[in-house]
Amino acid sequence: MRGHRLALYGPGVRKSTRSPHDPSRGLPRGLSRRSLFALTAALPLAAATGRPAAAAPAPEGAPTVGGERLARAGVQVSDATGLPTKLNSRAWLVAEWETGHVLAAYCAHQRLAPASTLKMLFADTVLRKFDRAERHTVTEADLADIPEGSSLVGIRPGVTYTVEQLWQGVFLRSGNDAVHVLAHMNGGVDRTVAEMQARADDLQALDTHVVSPDGFDHPGQLSSAYDLTLFARHGLRNADFRAYCGTRTADFPAGGTKTFQIQNTDRLLTGAWGLRTYDGLIGVKNGYTSHAGNTFTGAAVRDGRTLLVTVMHPEAGSNAVYEETAALLDWGFAHGRSAQPVGTLVEAISEGGAPAGAGSGPAGRKTARAAAGAPGAAADGPSALRLLEGGAGTVALLAGGAWALRRRLRRRKAAVAPGGPGEPGPSTSAPTSAPRSAPTSGRTSAPRSAPRSAPTGDSGGRHRR
Repeated sequence: MRGHRLALYGPGVRKSTRSPHDPSRGLPRGLSRRSLFALTAALPLAAATGRPAAAAPAPEGAPTVGGERLARAGVQVSDATGLPTKLNSRAWLVAEWETGHVLAAYCAHQRLAPASTLKMLFADTVLRKFDRAERHTVTEADLADIPEGSSLVGIRPGVTYTVEQLWQGVFLRSGNDAVHVLAHMNGGVDRTVAEMQARADDLQALDTHVVSPDGFDHPGQLSSAYDLTLFARHGLRNADFRAYCGTRTADFPAGGTKTFQIQNTDRLLTGAWGLRTYDGLIGVKNGYTSHAGNTFTGAAVRDGRTLLVTVMHPEAGSNAVYEETAALLDWGFAHGRSAQPVGTLVEAISEGGAPAGAGSGPAGRKTARAAAGAPGAAADGPSALRLLEGGAGTVALLAGGAWALRRRLRRRKAAVAPGGPGEPGPSTSAPTSAPRSAPTSGRTSAPRSAPRSAPTGDSGGRHRR
């Protein structure tokens, strides 16, 4: 069975080049606005429990991003019937892509380990920086810090890849090797983590704390069903993003003139592991780690309407995350038009979105961030927003501090050691860029190029994604 999973999910699972006794192992790759204050408290707690430190409870009366109903306990839905009754996930959300209306939700802001669904934020942060035809020859250094147990697409040092092929490795195979190569091209893992955190802040994804670009299990790496849906919605506005996430298969370089075929691990897109393909599915990203279990954000188009569903941590079964997603999509298409919104997916601040708590001025924004919490930090602690007010320079400074700390630890060890919405239908090409426009349905092969158009699903098993 293990060999079968290797064949389905990728060429193999990487063992880290870092020793398990390395004192720098497990430290955050970038000091974010929350981890700066939480580092002392969060890491000892995580080390003792083996789980990320719990978020502090929201202060009473704190504004909730997307609307106060999304902070309530229990299922939130209005004026609609027929919700699936056999849902056992710890959190889920159904929303309309175009309007941002949240049609139904359960524990939308509960902070949970995201697994590889966090790669949506990675892509939304880095994708626009490199032309898809740009070529990069991979070095040993590009692959040096991949966590042990990672899912891999099979990237090899000395082989030259296009940026397009690297993104296919990210989206189709959830390859952490592809993520780390792109992160090094972007200036390094620490810088990429800092930029991802800044992008999450701009998107008002205040439940999200980024520790690594790949979504791997690290203490304090958290997100929520609400935030993951924000990432998917914003990402799908980019034509390359939606083309990659909707690609079913692609030919991937094996060195020289040889290639091998990779297949998307989204089971609703490919129909793998006994599941039927979902009619009109256009992506977006799935995830699995031993700690997070299965996570998934999916999008589908029917009758000119695009819905987004995020499901996190179903109780059991590697297919459950897809089955629950399909059931919620079915509900949304059948009954969602009659539902009154219980919340909204907010817009990015840089794109005109009103900051959470803006009506209360700076104090209100501080309270909104406290509501999101910080791993291991008190909700009424220092406001981390000030750490980002200096812009990219401040973020880079914090990331550089984390890099310097890890480097000092490594040197110390060395000193003591001996050595949007169109009709569904398959497409074989992908747009290169797009404005805000509606998605179209999933693709059958690797994206190449296409004119601008409107928007268009990692998986279970033992491998971490």
